[in-house]
Amino acid sequence: MSEEPFAYAVVIPTLGRPSLVSTLAALADGAGPLPARVVLVDDRPADPEPLAVAVPAALRAVTEIVRGRARGPAAARNTGWRRATEPWIAFLDDDVVPGPDWRAALAADLAASAPGTGGVQGRIDVPAPPGRPTDWERTTAGLASARWITADLAYRRAALAAVGGFDERFPRAFREDADLALRVTTAGWRLTVGERRTTHPVRPAGFWVSLRTQAGNADDVLMGRLHGRDWRARAEAPRGRFPAHLATTAAAAGALLALTARRRRVAVGCAALWLAATAEFATARIRPGPRTLDELGRMALTSAAIPPAAVGHWLRGVVRHRSVPPHTVFESDISGNSGAHD
Repeated sequence: MSEEPFAYAVVIPTLGRPSLVSTLAALADGAGPLPARVVLVDDRPADPEPLAVAVPAALRAVTEIVRGRARGPAAARNTGWRRATEPWIAFLDDDVVPGPDWRAALAADLAASAPGTGGVQGRIDVPAPPGRPTDWERTTAGLASARWITADLAYRRAALAAVGGFDERFPRAFREDADLALRVTTAGWRLTVGERRTTHPVRPAGFWVSLRTQAGNADDVLMGRLHGRDWRARAEAPRGRFPAHLATTAAAAGALLALTARRRRVAVGCAALWLAATAEFATARIRPGPRTLDELGRMALTSAAIPPAAVGHWLRGVVRHRSVPPHTVFESDISGNSGAHD
């Protein structure tokens, strides 16, 4: 293990969430070397007021707030890491809480990294709620086993520079991290999991949050165009229920088309298939949950709305990304990767 100290910068994109105060306070506390730089990327859209955040005294001298372009977390992280010159860039989300020994553990993670290591992921803990978790709480809990998420991930700056950073065609916090991981590993770097731990509390979410997250299906299309059909296996990203959503939506569309064509038996058959598929989906989401009236209503309504929303976003992605060429490793991708092939 190398005894050489590893300077690092911390980049935190933010929309001004109150949770940023807890993130910074946790980063300032505990043992271990302080970051050489903290870049807060204010990614609020067209807000004339400066970002209101109390930066802890321990971080005040090294913290700068820069304006983002309100084009999503990929663009905001690019803005942040390009402001830094440190050899390592540690990305954190503005709603996580680094552990009490996070700085010391990060220093150990970086010191243990071989020259060809391009990134080191932190371990994410999602606090279990009391009682049976809601659908949204179960979704958030999935972050604990997700690979290469930038809620806590330190990248070597040379690896980021070698592949050009995050792909800003990913407009939301979905798949932009998996895309970067695949491009970094394709360029010859290794990604590892460290020992530091970060807590990701469950954020409050609205009634239709599960419907809004279906927009990520358009990003899945872009992933397929860039990285091929096996991208899920290489990124360790489960496919989820999209094939079932496609079948459910096809049954609903078939019922409507048959009804328009006055094919009553066909319409009834397709409607029965749609109803059965929707009921199965709702039951699968309700069974592990708290089964309160609010959760039952949410699951019933969103289980009917999610399949066509998922397919609609997927079709939007097919149209929007139809001309995107596959990702290719060019010489420029590995020009800065001096140790990736040791």
